[in-house]
Amino acid sequence: MSNDDFIENQEDNDLTDDESVVISDPKALALPDDVLPESLYILPISSRPFFPAQVQPVMVDAEQWEDTVERIAEYPQAAVGLVYADKVGKGAPSVEVFRSIGCAARIHKAEKQSDKLTFLAQGIKRFEVVEWLSDTAPYLARVRYINDAKASDDEAKAYSIAILDAIKELIRLNPLFSEDLRQYLGRFSFNESGLLADFAASITSAEAEELYDVLATIPVQARMHLSLTLLRKELEIARLQNEISAEVNDKIGKHQRDFFLREQLKVIQKELGISKDDRTSDVETFEERLQGKTLTQSVSDKIQEELHKLSILETGSPEYGVTRNYLDWATSLPWGVHSEDNLDIKSAREVLESHHAGLSDIKDRIVEFLALGAHRGEMGGSILLLVGPPGVGKTSIGKSIAESLNRKFYRFSLGGMRDEAEIKGHRRTYIGALPGKFVQALKDVQVENPVIMLDEIDKIGSSFQGDPASSLLEALDPEQNSEFLDHYLDMRIDLSKALFICTANQLDTIPSPLLDRMDVIRLSGYIGDEKLAIAKQHLWPKLLKKNKLLKKQLNITDAALRHVIEHYAREAGVRGLDKLLQKILRKSVVELMTGEKDHINVGVKDVENLLGMPYFRPEKTLQGIGVVTGLAWTSMGGATLPIEATRVHELTCGLKLTGKLGEVMKESADIAYSYVFSHTKSYQSSPEFFDKCLVHLHVPEGATPKDGPSAGITMATALMSLAKSEPVRRGLAMTGELTLTGQVLAVGGIREKIIAAKRSKINEVILPEPNRRDFEELPDSVKEGITVHFAERFADVEKVVFDSTANNLH
Repeated sequence: MSNDDFIENQEDNDLTDDESVVISDPKALALPDDVLPESLYILPISSRPFFPAQVQPVMVDAEQWEDTVERIAEYPQAAVGLVYADKVGKGAPSVEVFRSIGCAARIHKAEKQSDKLTFLAQGIKRFEVVEWLSDTAPYLARVRYINDAKASDDEAKAYSIAILDAIKELIRLNPLFSEDLRQYLGRFSFNESGLLADFAASITSAEAEELYDVLATIPVQARMHLSLTLLRKELEIARLQNEISAEVNDKIGKHQRDFFLREQLKVIQKELGISKDDRTSDVETFEERLQGKTLTQSVSDKIQEELHKLSILETGSPEYGVTRNYLDWATSLPWGVHSEDNLDIKSAREVLESHHAGLSDIKDRIVEFLALGAHRGEMGGSILLLVGPPGVGKTSIGKSIAESLNRKFYRFSLGGMRDEAEIKGHRRTYIGALPGKFVQALKDVQVENPVIMLDEIDKIGSSFQGDPASSLLEALDPEQNSEFLDHYLDMRIDLSKALFICTANQLDTIPSPLLDRMDVIRLSGYIGDEKLAIAKQHLWPKLLKKNKLLKKQLNITDAALRHVIEHYAREAGVRGLDKLLQKILRKSVVELMTGEKDHINVGVKDVENLLGMPYFRPEKTLQGIGVVTGLAWTSMGGATLPIEATRVHELTCGLKLTGKLGEVMKESADIAYSYVFSHTKSYQSSPEFFDKCLVHLHVPEGATPKDGPSAGITMATALMSLAKSEPVRRGLAMTGELTLTGQVLAVGGIREKIIAAKRSKINEVILPEPNRRDFEELPDSVKEGITVHFAERFADVEKVVFDSTANNLH
């Protein structure tokens, strides 16, 4: 049937107000709701199902559904079928998404506003879609109306009473539902159980699917049961909302009450003359801070001047905030406040020994420094510079010094610092201005004689904002820092009582004027035995304690620790060793937590399973004609440096260098070549050797940059070995700078180089004679097992290398 045929049939079947209705029961009257068309235009609603007991506005898209609403409005009954469809998007939905049960409703007051069409829908009766007469918009369907079956009187009455009680309770908790109840009572009575169930469900905020279950439930008793369940849930939600609202309102009310009472109290105190405004309170706070402190006359005058300014400024002015912040910093400093030093040298040594294993020469040096201060009666004015590779304990030594002196400790890093204001402060007129790091340190420790550690002083930078390294000169110079001027405070501060400790990995990048003011202490790194002691006494117990493990649960043998040190952690410090021990602990804890084992004892055989294959294999000293082992210093510690020389061809003479050598090292190679070339006859080698051939000198690990003069004698020995066609003695390493006249000059890093030789199982070394004192100062543990030959000239080197009967020059 087409839409036009349906309209004609409707016009024939519609009853006017003057016509009577023929019904089976002559005593009964036909109600308007009982006379509904067999076919209805259908509108989809996606928010929630519509119920017969509802009167509610409905909004639809005007462009899509205006034609449908106009067709409906042509009939006197203005009836429409509202069907729930949960997947309605843009455009006309497919009839497959429509539910089978809907609600017939009468349209009132349809209005178009912008692109929306709004009308008031009055629910009438349930229906079931029997057949779709038009499956495209406007949708038309033949329907079958569903009347409510009569339920058991007693049971229906009980459900009705329960639903009414729940509705009353809901209205008490949320009065907004009273308007819905008033509309319902205007159309129905409480005796209509089915409609009462529909009304109860419609006023809840239940999910659309739960509401559709109520709409699709035809038996009245079952429908009332579902509606009562939804109503109970709504009651619980309403009660919870009321409790939350009451709690929030109570808190807000309490805060408002407290605020009004405080304001009234301020007014009362002001009237009685016992109140203080914010300005007076600030002034009194700053004056109280100065009690018990010893201020110089200039500082006292400056602070009093600022206090007077604060007392006359308005609290809302920007200048008030600037002045208040200035006084907050100025009065927080420990003017004249000092902590009492512990000058017991025995106690200081015990603290150093308990915190650090090894480094005996460093401990002796620090104890000497503390003893001198104890004899003087004060420790101020000294600047220590701890230089060494990463992980050797520079920062922890600084903390130990502070603890041994019983002083407060403050640390900040200079790495990457580029702004001069970080040291000397900003001018206080700038927004966000702050004092420099030294003022911040004094405020934090609240004494004038702390231990201040400046970490990574070799990594300080410079930019257009200034040179922080130059700003440090005034702070660290004992002749100037008694009157250090901070730009923010603009007052002289005494830093001469503070003990400054700086740390660096190398000295090359530290400006000379700054380095000249420091007392340098070198930390060269640890040998294997020292690392083993550190791991046993400090690293492993600390890890067990941190992770709440007992030694009986997880233990590692000394042999396993030594294996880790020799094959996995050869760096100068112990930071890498600490990370490897953490890895062993993590993997072991996994086994403990999975229940595979209740206790673990890590041995040598277990190390490779936990850490993988060793990072380092036993170093094989290169041997042969023209191959010599040198000793080098790096920022990570000492290392062996093999040097190879070979004859390429006899077409031309000359020297070819490879190995990414720096300028100084290239010059050392040229000097070695010139010296050996000019002295081949005196060293019993072929005079014509270098006249006829091209010699290639290579330093392995070609991707690693290398520089420095200390490989001079090593290169000369390699060339001499090539010219004499005689290999160098096995197990021998050397270091020293060579001159054109054959002199052997001193080099640096002797301790690191000796440790590197011992690590590589080399027990015989050649050092320059000027470095004899450096070697003699080494600890016995480092010198043990090493045979040293001291050379003044290259002739001494040649005797040791090529004469197996040479006397030991040690």
